[in-house]
Amino acid sequence: MSRPLLALSAMVAAGVITTGATALPAHSQTDPVRHSSVRDTAISHARANVTRHAGTFGFGAGQRLHVKDVVLDADGTQHVRFERTYRGLPVVGGDFVVHQKADGSLGGSTRARAHAVRLASVTPAVGAKGTAAGALKRAHGLVRDAKSTPELIVWAADGTPRLAWRTTVQGVGDKGQPHGEVFVTDATTGKAIENYDAEREATGTGHSEYTGDVAVDTTQQADGSFALIDPVRGHVTKDAHNLSSSSVKSSSGTLFTDADNVWGDGRKFSTDRATAAVDAHVNTAETFDYYQKTFGRNGIKNDGRGATVFVHVGTHWDNAQWSDACFCMMTGDGDGVTDPEQVDLDTMGHEMTHGVTSATANLRYSGESGGLNEATSDILGTMVEWYADNPVDTPDYLFSDQSTPPWLRRFDKPSLDGRSADCWSKSVGRLDVHYSSGVANHWFYLASEGSGAKTVNGVAYNSPTCNGSTVTGIGNQKASAIWYRALTVYMTSTTDYKGARTATLNAAKDLYGASSPEYAATAAAWSAVSVS
Repeated sequence: MSRPLLALSAMVAAGVITTGATALPAHSQTDPVRHSSVRDTAISHARANVTRHAGTFGFGAGQRLHVKDVVLDADGTQHVRFERTYRGLPVVGGDFVVHQKADGSLGGSTRARAHAVRLASVTPAVGAKGTAAGALKRAHGLVRDAKSTPELIVWAADGTPRLAWRTTVQGVGDKGQPHGEVFVTDATTGKAIENYDAEREATGTGHSEYTGDVAVDTTQQADGSFALIDPVRGHVTKDAHNLSSSSVKSSSGTLFTDADNVWGDGRKFSTDRATAAVDAHVNTAETFDYYQKTFGRNGIKNDGRGATVFVHVGTHWDNAQWSDACFCMMTGDGDGVTDPEQVDLDTMGHEMTHGVTSATANLRYSGESGGLNEATSDILGTMVEWYADNPVDTPDYLFSDQSTPPWLRRFDKPSLDGRSADCWSKSVGRLDVHYSSGVANHWFYLASEGSGAKTVNGVAYNSPTCNGSTVTGIGNQKASAIWYRALTVYMTSTTDYKGARTATLNAAKDLYGASSPEYAATAAAWSAVSVS
């Protein structure tokens, strides 16, 4: 029995709008009724554009569109991000963005790369039970006390749409932390397609509490006590009591409360469990404020919702991670010997930025897109540190230098860690995502500060270029603004380094103009890391 044609667009660049040199912030949230009306109209126009230009967007019978995000520029330009399903199945790699003018029409040139295939059957030849068993076997040694959940999907991330099983294995990692692995298997042949971590992690160790004496936003309870509930941003901070189960939920743990609204003692390896909570709570607020005040983003998902923050997760766990499943941030206690809690500014900003990436471009945590995912957290997490400008944790281009002295990763020459890539090559996509991220981190430093030797806030840097060129920086505020717009407007789940260059150039053109120094610096920095 034949099935409908499935046409998928892996990359869509429709209606690229060139503006002047004025930045384009999102529409003000101060008039929610007007904003909601404009948003609804933009979505309606976008759906009509996809239907009207079905060939361009690879849209065909059996498909349905699901709105994920809407960006509205000050000049009225609209960017509507869609994910899609085929006959009710999620299409991985089938996401795209519709770019349109204020009147709803597509603007500029329209290009698309569509892939068509007939699915012989929506019934897989390889069953879910066997797939789940295989995933559990492959996860052995990585995850303890594991349970698997298979889901039938359409896999289109590599340009050849086909039925596949996406099996998530959840359990406990080697440090007692919640850990998961995702295995994607061809549902016809049973062959493995790829696997990756279910969580977004950054490794670190610490030596002290990080933010010194700070103001803490709390909520007074009916009984007169105070709780770590941020009344402005909505996030709550809890003690996980070293919970080591993968079933962590936002309702898990115990809310931190205190009688006199004085929290922690600021000591290393403190026996006062609220000490780690102070840094976690305050740095979560700094991250929220950075996105809101810099980009007009109202929370991780741009919906005003605050996250749940857990400290004291696992036993001797030297790590931190963001989880979409519980919409929460989890931090460990370090190794119990030399490393304190993982709650410093750029670590918290890094992990919560994984939530922003998930809510926008959703860069796949594998290959070059995985490196871009990690780099996004490094770049914007570091910018949280620059935004906070804390005297104890001085802003720099050294990621996790407070919790992993002298640093875990650095931007001016990423290869100094012995593993990260300074320059793009065909082999970059085969590196662990924490090391393939080096190419984008290097781009960010060059775009921000330029090439050569330089001292910033007392730290000496010396950034080379891969092509022997000299690059002049535009400052990290402009470089990060270009990256954020590229992430939220132009990148999709399968964007690679070449696509990132295109996305950031489009963003630079939108923000500053095609003839601007910012556009030229964006291009020069990519060429300097061998991305052309």
